[in-house]
Amino acid sequence: MTAPLPPRDVRRGLAHHEVPDPLRNDVRVLGEFLGRVLREAGGDELLADVERLRELAIEAHDEPDGGALERAEQLVATFSLARAEQVARAFTCYFHLANTAEEYHRVRVLREREASLEPRTLAPDDSLPAAVAQATAELGREETLRRLQALEFRPVFTAHPTEARRRAVSSAIRRIAELVAERDQRSIGGMSLVENDRRLLAEIDTLWRTAPLRQAKPTVLDEVRTVLNVFDSTLSEVFPEVYRRLDDWLLGDAAGTTAPAVRPFARVGTWIGGDRDGNPNVTAEVTREAAALASERALRSLEVATRRTADTLTLDNEGTPASAELLALWQRQRIMSEAVTARIAGEAPGEPHRRVLLVVAERVAATRERHSDLAYASAQDLEADLLVVQRSLEAAGATRPAYGDLQRLIWQVTTFGFHLAELEVRQHSQVHAAALADLEANGVDGTLEPRTLEVLDTYRAIGNVQRRFGVLAARRYIVSFTQSAEHLAAVYRLAELAFQGADEVPVIDAIPLFETFADLEASVDILEGALAIPQVQKRLAENGRRVEVMLGYSDSSKDVGPVSATLALDTAQRRITEWAERHDIQLTLFHGRGGALGRGGGPANRAVLAQPPGSVDGRFKLTEQGEVIFARYGDPVIAARHIEQVVAATLLAGTPTIEKRNAEATERFAELAAKLDEISRTRFHELVRADGFPQWFASVTPLEEVGLLPIGSRPARRGLSVSSLDDLRAIPWVFSWSQARINLAGWYGLGTALDAIGDLDELRAAYAQWPLFTTMIDNVEMSLAKTDERIAARYLALGDRPDLAEQVMSEMALTRRSVLAITDSDAILSRRRILGRAVQLRSPYVDALSLLQLRALRALRTGDTVEQADDLRRLLLLTVNGVAAGVQNTG
Repeated sequence: MTAPLPPRDVRRGLAHHEVPDPLRNDVRVLGEFLGRVLREAGGDELLADVERLRELAIEAHDEPDGGALERAEQLVATFSLARAEQVARAFTCYFHLANTAEEYHRVRVLREREASLEPRTLAPDDSLPAAVAQATAELGREETLRRLQALEFRPVFTAHPTEARRRAVSSAIRRIAELVAERDQRSIGGMSLVENDRRLLAEIDTLWRTAPLRQAKPTVLDEVRTVLNVFDSTLSEVFPEVYRRLDDWLLGDAAGTTAPAVRPFARVGTWIGGDRDGNPNVTAEVTREAAALASERALRSLEVATRRTADTLTLDNEGTPASAELLALWQRQRIMSEAVTARIAGEAPGEPHRRVLLVVAERVAATRERHSDLAYASAQDLEADLLVVQRSLEAAGATRPAYGDLQRLIWQVTTFGFHLAELEVRQHSQVHAAALADLEANGVDGTLEPRTLEVLDTYRAIGNVQRRFGVLAARRYIVSFTQSAEHLAAVYRLAELAFQGADEVPVIDAIPLFETFADLEASVDILEGALAIPQVQKRLAENGRRVEVMLGYSDSSKDVGPVSATLALDTAQRRITEWAERHDIQLTLFHGRGGALGRGGGPANRAVLAQPPGSVDGRFKLTEQGEVIFARYGDPVIAARHIEQVVAATLLAGTPTIEKRNAEATERFAELAAKLDEISRTRFHELVRADGFPQWFASVTPLEEVGLLPIGSRPARRGLSVSSLDDLRAIPWVFSWSQARINLAGWYGLGTALDAIGDLDELRAAYAQWPLFTTMIDNVEMSLAKTDERIAARYLALGDRPDLAEQVMSEMALTRRSVLAITDSDAILSRRRILGRAVQLRSPYVDALSLLQLRALRALRTGDTVEQADDLRRLLLLTVNGVAAGVQNTG
């Protein structure tokens, strides 16, 4: 592709989204290199076809009424299926390269911003130091430090949806990103630049030649390994780095010479290998293996870090004498293994701290290899040994070694333990009910249904994981579609039946998941009933009266529409928080947010600051799903920024200023909220409850084909048909609308509600003063930015239901007009320079892929070319990959 950015006439219309020169240069180089690769692989004809479609798509975007889109559609129709596939792959490769350049530019900007600051000066906007300063000004230093000590950030990684792109494609993109970063070094030039060019061309060639579609769905353990790669590449180092930066800020010149000011606040969770709700591929054996794989990575990383730290402690005994406590630890180590300690004593003569730490590394290795003589029983035992070394160093006056790399190692142990991430189990309440009915009818020793046996085996797997890796490795049990307290009691009853011996039953915390509108409304009554369950009372006594409640964003949105779901979730949080306060319960609300805006996605830090007063209370837990994991945690610089932003918001959410603002806004705009809820929900139900809507939805979007895309181990729907939306998972619901460039799940119903209210001054006041409304409008604006009316109309025409198509298109136009009026903007995202630039520069290229997808979808829907169905389906799936890369979300 010879001109990867829009030509000058298009860019004039995007003046408010001017592209920074460094980013422009990166995209230009990558685009030119892709053009060379296309010419080498497919000749001048392929490149010419790609360029013609690209130019027409840009022209159509610049002059919507000029007929260029029709000409582009006609061009696509002339391609053979083989050529169409090549063109689709070319545009997809371009998006991967453009995304890589943009991601690196984010890193570049963050580094430049950091470099511009004086040491220990306040970072701008939403940084953690700025949050600490604001909290200190409102609460005082002592109270702020107390709250920092109690702070909790709990990201929980989930596999659905996994990235649409293959791991091989992701690996090629990562190598390209490294070369882009290398190219950015000011010193690169001459033959170094020539070599960088050569390697970039080779990697782009590899990206082009790598099959973009998987041949088979990934297994659950494949998904586990994919996320574990993120731990290896970033997370193991990023969390200690965030702690270090906060410590540097809080302690000033004393940082690194004294005990940290706050304890580690992050704990990582995972559903991958534990979430069996609707996924028959997650079995008890898979759960055991997933826990073992995670522990293997955690222990291997700890072993490497311990050896690396030991190698820095070359402090001789005369200058840094060992404490009596350290010498006693050495003697205990000698008793464990004379051979190991004798060898290490020879390697580190006169270096008592180093030799003890080298034995610790041997013990970590033995734990991983399950050698019982040397293995640690728990991560707490490892931490205790490290603290002995730290205290000895401090007593000898070696405070910098005590609180330098050794402290980072201690933080790593505290954060990840031996299990790396707590494995959370999730199962549907009806599965439990069926298992209990089966057991009641046939007895534990009778002939039971296979699913009942699997339920019982799940509890045994939890027990196995706890025995091997500790209680913290797996104790949370999420109950999907919790609709009564009995659904929580069933979790404990089944655990007792699985073991038939109270001493063997694993520690379990049953966590309700309220997903539908009705369940959110009934949540407090259900929680009140749960307090009568003896096992719940026992856990409250054991854990300091801590309770966790999960809120589902996906199904509630599919149930009543995005506006009503947002308001219902806010109301439920306020009521659950009040319930917890009445019962002296320490509440953690677990937000089941998806990556897409229709599933609760959007900037997490802004969402935290919009929560009801008291509902955060220094604790924030959320799901991090699919491609969002890699977007937020794939690069260490971006990961550190994301973590700091969310933690900063978590701290600030409990300050008097934020709580007062949110409480007053809720009261001030209560009447407006009620109207928005009623009108938007009615409008949403008029559409989705119309006769034949599920079938129409399946015909106007690539829903069926999305189900064929091998992007995750979980089935796309619970049933075998789309006769009802109840059986359709929220992910394909959102993903399919996104592919059709409609994004209905993110905005439908809002336009009618805003128009009915009609008071623009009141709506603008709400946008300025009510954080929940502000966040909702901004998220809708982002969702609308990725829509295209002309493309959307072509998809909707596939369904032969002009009445439903008209409802969607009119609501889209009305929502767009209303959002622009409320935000006082002349164009979508005109006030958000970075997002606006990214979306508007991508849109023409996404249009090109959409036209290719429409060609395939139209032919598949009409059935005119049955003999080409497989090739058409392949083309469609290739474009699904490309559009996902272009709009940067799958579900």
